[in-house]
Amino acid sequence: MKKNIIYLVLIAIIGVIAFVPGVKDFLRDQFFPIAAIENAVTVSEEDYDIDLQGINVPSTNLKNFRNKPVFLNFWGTWCPPCRKEWPTIQKLYDSRKEKITFVLIAMKDEEAAVRKFLQENNYTVPVYIAQSPISEKILPKAFPTTFLLDKNGRILIKEDAYRDWNSESVHQFIESAIK
Repeated sequence: MKKNIIYLVLIAIIGVIAFVPGVKDFLRDQFFPIAAIENAVTVSEEDYDIDLQGINVPSTNLKNFRNKPVFLNFWGTWCPPCRKEWPTIQKLYDSRKEKITFVLIAMKDEEAAVRKFLQENNYTVPVYIAQSPISEKILPKAFPTTFLLDKNGRILIKEDAYRDWNSESVHQFIESAIK
């Protein structure tokens, strides 16, 4: 009888975690504040060499952001999870743009579609379209993919799914990581 009650309680807990919106994200933020910390992977100088056509900012090369902490996001207007995380990225940008460089690269997208998306939503985060090949080390395999690079090019975060980038755990991580 006791075993049955324990099993029922465990099934109920798993059910709540799996099916109640927000519970899984809350628990992930509490126990695993950032999806992955990859201490050993560093983006080399060659990896940074990507010509970027500015959409709402001047054109540049990613290597101009070397020696600075960078929030690097690969996304597309055609990607529902990318669109879903945009408001959280904008809020993070509004509060952290003085401390970290934001580079969002639209992939498999037309310039006109990107401009329209930014304009319709009043987004001001710097957006680019890559004009040269992207290194395999950071080339996304899924969208959205986001990297947080420290000033030495070390990958501190690699998230290849939707994430609420305006959460307290992300803000705390950025504060501690960019010192």
